[in-house]
Amino acid sequence: MPETGYPYRSKKTDDICDDVCGEASRAALSMSKRLRCALRWFDFKALLLLLIGVPILVFVIHVHGQKITYFLRPLWESPPKPFRTIPHYHHENVSMENLCKLHGWGTREIPRRVFDAVLFSNELDILEVRWNELSPYVSEFILLESNSTFTGLKKPLFFASNRSRFKFVESRLTYGTVGGRFVKGENPFVEESYQRVALDQLIRIAGISDDDLLIMSDVDEIPSGHTINLLRWCDDIPEMLHLQLRNYLYSFEFYIDDDSWRASIHRYRDGKTRYAHFRQTDDLLADSGWHCSFCFRHISEFIFKMKAYSHVDRIRFSYYLSPSRIQDVICHGADLFDMLPEEYTFQKIIAKLGPIPSSYSAVNLPSYLIQNADRYRYLLPGNCKRESG
Repeated sequence: MPETGYPYRSKKTDDICDDVCGEASRAALSMSKRLRCALRWFDFKALLLLLIGVPILVFVIHVHGQKITYFLRPLWESPPKPFRTIPHYHHENVSMENLCKLHGWGTREIPRRVFDAVLFSNELDILEVRWNELSPYVSEFILLESNSTFTGLKKPLFFASNRSRFKFVESRLTYGTVGGRFVKGENPFVEESYQRVALDQLIRIAGISDDDLLIMSDVDEIPSGHTINLLRWCDDIPEMLHLQLRNYLYSFEFYIDDDSWRASIHRYRDGKTRYAHFRQTDDLLADSGWHCSFCFRHISEFIFKMKAYSHVDRIRFSYYLSPSRIQDVICHGADLFDMLPEEYTFQKIIAKLGPIPSSYSAVNLPSYLIQNADRYRYLLPGNCKRESG
């Protein structure tokens, strides 16, 4: 083979850049040929995919990222330790002595005093249902109200301006107010904790003593009257006891599950008992009442709570606060924040996907609610339409 001064090259390559991109001929190349040379190893399909695919991926993550995170929760968070559930026996025709015995407890000669303490925001109707349910068994009602939401928004003192509505407990009411701190950008749970500490002080002002029963729960977490009556009459009950409540959303039409457990009842110990809304014991008394979340008469109350409570970060888009959307969500039993179920197993997440099915049962609900069905019709099955005011 004759020596030419150039390395051997197969004719089959016939690469334009190999042929014309050398130093000697570079100046003679047209602009189009230079571009082809520069991009000879670049994949235009990959570029197209990059330019279109990445923005789409960013948009999907922005819109549905929260759903993806919640769906994958079982991968990064283990379920909490199971409760030790205590069977709950009740029938109106069974004596208290027998009911206490069925639970493995003794019977007292006189009942304990009961103190019901709540932080109040704007849930006037639910508060009335709650206090009427508990009134025969509670010695002192304690209510603390702030001029600030947990998110630092200024709010009216709703209870103070509607206090005459609750005259039936006035002689047993310890009412207090606490000024908000209004710290911008603060985690809402800090303000919530601050108000719960203030409630501790109000409880002591109310005159609670050792071994009195103290109910710790939000206004919409309503223990049944017979549950409280059982615990005040029975001896040797646990020092702390969480209450399993039937979970409802928007009204007693949309039953979710029996997994509400944050409500608790305590045998008070001076210097030891602190008001809290988290897990404090492993003991859980089954079927002890109702939790009716976002159970409001007016659309404006839904909007207020969505912006006021500790999970305000769930309002990812402004249209979530649209009154027409909220009304539609209520009637379909869907989620106000377009979230997936907060569960720890894929089985439970999948089982709860989609709207909550309607329940047509109004059995075993608070008696005051049924006695005043016309007034509280919006809380009963088949009445999802809300007032706009």
